[in-house]
Amino acid sequence: MGVEGSSGADAVVARLRARLGERVDLSPASLEAARADRSGHSSPGAPLAVVHAESVADVQETLRIAHETGTPVVTRGAGTGLAGAAGAGPGEISLSTLRMNRILEIRPDDLLAVVEPGVLGGDLGRALAPHGLWWAPDPASREISTVGGNIATGAGGLLCAKYGVVRDAVLAIDLVLADGRLLHLGHRSVKGVTGLDLTSLVIGSEGVLGVVVGATLKLRRTVPGSPCTVAATFADVRAGAVASAAVTASGVQPAIMELMDAASLVAVHRLLGLDDPAPGTAQLTIQTDGPAAADEAGRIADVLRDAGGTVSVSHDPEEGERLLAIRRSMHPAMAALGTTLIEDVSVPRSALAAMFDEIARIERAYDLTIPTVVHAGDGNLHPNFIFDGPEVPPRIWQAADELFRAAIRLGGTLTGEHGIGTLKSRWLADELGEDQWEIQRRIARVFDPAGILNPGKVFAARGGTNA
Repeated sequence: MGVEGSSGADAVVARLRARLGERVDLSPASLEAARADRSGHSSPGAPLAVVHAESVADVQETLRIAHETGTPVVTRGAGTGLAGAAGAGPGEISLSTLRMNRILEIRPDDLLAVVEPGVLGGDLGRALAPHGLWWAPDPASREISTVGGNIATGAGGLLCAKYGVVRDAVLAIDLVLADGRLLHLGHRSVKGVTGLDLTSLVIGSEGVLGVVVGATLKLRRTVPGSPCTVAATFADVRAGAVASAAVTASGVQPAIMELMDAASLVAVHRLLGLDDPAPGTAQLTIQTDGPAAADEAGRIADVLRDAGGTVSVSHDPEEGERLLAIRRSMHPAMAALGTTLIEDVSVPRSALAAMFDEIARIERAYDLTIPTVVHAGDGNLHPNFIFDGPEVPPRIWQAADELFRAAIRLGGTLTGEHGIGTLKSRWLADELGEDQWEIQRRIARVFDPAGILNPGKVFAARGGTNA
């Protein structure tokens, strides 16, 4: 779907330039960058233009022109997504909200902040810290990803098992529809059940319902005390998965619980210049926080020792950060090995060991090594497929297909935090079922009857295009 013919495209660009001036970017470098996010997927060609919106009015004007001319629009933040949802192609407008980066309000008395979508997560954290506040979602990309992008993908992170995902931390959203109308969804109050919960519907919608132009965020007060960190090694990753499930079953709620398999641990050690771990070794890194952190760390250490782990406990925050740095170095370690398809399935926490059995089976069947890290506190796995070249080989997709289906069989889901985008749209109906897939697609058309928002993403039809 796109604007047909060069004359039609030229007319759309001319209207954009007349209304928005220099905020319309036609430079080859910007057009090329707008084709892809960090998933490794690129559109088949460059978009018509990149619009650098600086205000809600800019977004509305862009969408009015798009609506009047039938031109598709792909919304983009920092471009750090991993599902191929933000790439714009021929005949499409790339609408960037990255310049809409103001923090409009911080209200410690109401525990909320009002922000524009282009605010980076790390910048938000630093602005809140002097007030003794923080925004709980903790994606690993927080220094480079935007709040708007986090909302669009329903992002998660290391702290989600205890403090929730983005959906748990947003009170209200300002949304511009495909025809340029502005909606104010949600509320500033702690409680509010008026009508249908359209705020939650928009979170994780990946740009197919509208453009997020503002958000009212639910904040927390800074957790008192110093965290404690527990590191445990196991003979293999299955044993580590069983141990993490035992921690969950014990009733102790750590803030962070991350599991790395042998392949990922070796890659990170080599990236950081550390000695190689013993062959097959998996590592579970757990952090407790709050006034009971030390007591909880001790109880967790006992559980891990009973599960066969070699355990160390640190009460030193700096040492804890050094241990967590091993986990946080996963992405650059994978990038050093080749092109990476970073996957994102979730299963019930009690099924983690079974999911690792499935990964081992897939590795044998396809002669692959699939380094995997897990947010073990919530069952969210990130298997990494490593290959050479810019395009994902068919054999990798075949292996990924088996992995996705295994997660669904175990009661899990295709994605815990990255979204569907382009890369997983072909499997969406397999998880949802045909009836729910069709209902969701129809809901999207209520918001965007002409189907101009992010076409070909999420609800791609069986032929590979939006219905």
